[in-house]
Amino acid sequence: MKQFFKRLSPYIKQHKIYFFYSIVGTILVAAASGASAYLVKPVLDDIFIAKDLELLHILPFAITLAYFAKGLGAYIQSYFMSFVGQDITRQIKETLLDKFLTFEMDFFNRYRKGELYSRILGDVGVIQNAVSNYIVTGIKEFLTILALVGVVIYQSPELAFYGLVVMPLALYPISRIAKSMRKNSKKLQEKSADLSSKLAEIFNNMEIIKASAGEKMECREFAAQNKEIFKITMKTVRVSELTSPLMETLGAIAIAIVVIVGGHKVISDEITAGAFFSFTTALFMLYTPFKTLNSLYSKVQQAFAASDRIFEMLDRRAKIVDGAKELKETIQKVAFKNVDLFYQEEQALNNINLEIRRGESIAFVGSSGGGKSSLVNLLLRLYDPSHGEVCINDENIQDFTQKSLRSKIAIVTQRIFIFNDSIAQNIAYGSEMNEERVRAALEKARILEYVESLPNGIHTMLEESGANLSGGQRQRIAIARALYKNPEILILDEATSALDNKTEEEFREALKDLLVGRIVIIIAHRFSTVSLAQKIYFFQKGRIIANGTQEELFEKCESFREYYKSV
Repeated sequence: MKQFFKRLSPYIKQHKIYFFYSIVGTILVAAASGASAYLVKPVLDDIFIAKDLELLHILPFAITLAYFAKGLGAYIQSYFMSFVGQDITRQIKETLLDKFLTFEMDFFNRYRKGELYSRILGDVGVIQNAVSNYIVTGIKEFLTILALVGVVIYQSPELAFYGLVVMPLALYPISRIAKSMRKNSKKLQEKSADLSSKLAEIFNNMEIIKASAGEKMECREFAAQNKEIFKITMKTVRVSELTSPLMETLGAIAIAIVVIVGGHKVISDEITAGAFFSFTTALFMLYTPFKTLNSLYSKVQQAFAASDRIFEMLDRRAKIVDGAKELKETIQKVAFKNVDLFYQEEQALNNINLEIRRGESIAFVGSSGGGKSSLVNLLLRLYDPSHGEVCINDENIQDFTQKSLRSKIAIVTQRIFIFNDSIAQNIAYGSEMNEERVRAALEKARILEYVESLPNGIHTMLEESGANLSGGQRQRIAIARALYKNPEILILDEATSALDNKTEEEFREALKDLLVGRIVIIIAHRFSTVSLAQKIYFFQKGRIIANGTQEELFEKCESFREYYKSV
């Protein structure tokens, strides 16, 4: 608990004034609850027994005022704590996403999307309940207990002993319940993350599910995971709801003892009937906040479990550490020096040595898994080499800020990323919008004519994943996005795979002008695209086994001849 509040304290300190208002409301509720219990004594003793007419006209207003103060205090507390809870969770969500975006690609490869959704949305939502409801509700109930205990002791210290003995007796079983709740809550959050991951997988792969008639199978797998959550949830409910019958039973025993002892005291005139009923009213009122407090203690374990998962992410350090220097100079040379790359235990690149100069266009060819895309991923610093270094202008790229490095590089991959935004915003993504530059990029990508035929032109909204475009159109949008940056290094990773032969030929003609004055790296299986490169590097099992022109490789490398015949 101490660690939970320590980690949240920077967020809580920003809202000190709202916490103050909420505590004022809480004190009002506690004081009014104590006052309403105390007022039972004068109502019975002075009005109904002593028949005091003057108090008959005063006490109803006092009772009304007490309940008005209680309602006003509850409103103030609820409003300001809801504000604090909503704002803190808003900030944590933003901080968590900001932290995620600093992590290397390996992190996103290892964690399922649904797991990350669950951390930002599900776990943070649980913390919101703790901040908005549990904390101040706990304070309110604690202060109410103090006020009512004061009334109970004031009316009869002896009866207070019998009535309050239940509280320490309940602590041990409540603590055991809370421990079990925290354990079950962590399991529940993990299983909920699994379910979110399954849903994300289903919706992301809907086309293949439909094409393979896999709907029933997916429903069965989802139902199995959903049933696991149901079982854990019911186990959690079974444990948490034990607090209520436990408190009811112990409370009933205490009240029975109070009625016996108190009844004798009233009969023997040791206390008045009003004092006894004031005492019992306060005692009955006391068990409600005490039971609520015990229930909250169990529920807050869910927030502790969620905070463990959230702060696990916030405490994690990015493996790709940003450099301090801005890459401002024009890129004259890129060099890979003795580069190895491992993905966990698997080696993707083995002793790569390669140099590319400004104005050169090269191609990487080879079977899938040969290491071609891994090499360009190192240039973008999506990964860092396990050994060796990647240099620009003879400086290690790890010395540069990632933003300044990537601002000079554009990449088009076979996997197209389209955002649910306008065509113009998709083209200018990550850069300042300029409509003329957007049109020029669309023209070079051979899609401007189609875009301008749309009702809203470049401002036409694209659906999620570009569902309202054909595969070739999506790829040309991606090509236009790369060209919009006017990069010094242009990477085309199977960039023309979805284009028809006519469009690819047009694009190749347009590319000839773009090759001048920049470094171009082409990864392709189609040798029509590779023909744009001045030099070809042939990859096999993470190594460059040969390089040269297509004719040179065909002449000197048997593996290349076999590969060439197979594609």
